[in-house]
Amino acid sequence: MTVRLIAGCIVLLFGAAVMIFVAGFDGANASLLRPNDPQTVATGQDIYAAECASCHGLDRKGQVGWEKKSSDGHPLAPPHDGSGHTWQHPDHALIELTKYGTSEVACRTLDSDAMPEFQETLSDEQVIAVLSYIKAQWSPEVQRQHDEVNAVFGGSDQK
Repeated sequence: MTVRLIAGCIVLLFGAAVMIFVAGFDGANASLLRPNDPQTVATGQDIYAAECASCHGLDRKGQVGWEKKSSDGHPLAPPHDGSGHTWQHPDHALIELTKYGTSEVACRTLDSDAMPEFQETLSDEQVIAVLSYIKAQWSPEVQRQHDEVNAVFGGSDQK
């Protein structure tokens, strides 16, 4: 079962990469994370503290035991400090997950009872600011790995 799931995700990711290359992703919303822009990062830090830290932690370490579900069956908030899996998703998938709670490219649908959708709460620029802040906190090595993910799956980092 696990092999089928992985194979399915690989096929889906390849197909999405081809679609993005051929048709282009809605680049207006995905021009993408700006971890080197101090103003964007500062704005993102403020929004993160107000909207995200209550679950993911002000230190971005996530909830203890995040790899498993809570006693009520909901997934726990993963870390965004580079030790979790956030960096493994391209920019546009992170934007989709944050706004809509789902991303076909990331093979993920978030549990709406555990993770709110922010499409009605945050503007596209605010979502990008939060994600830029998160990325700015990662080590240079993790940022480089995330840039490689973007290169393969269609999101690109603004240097």
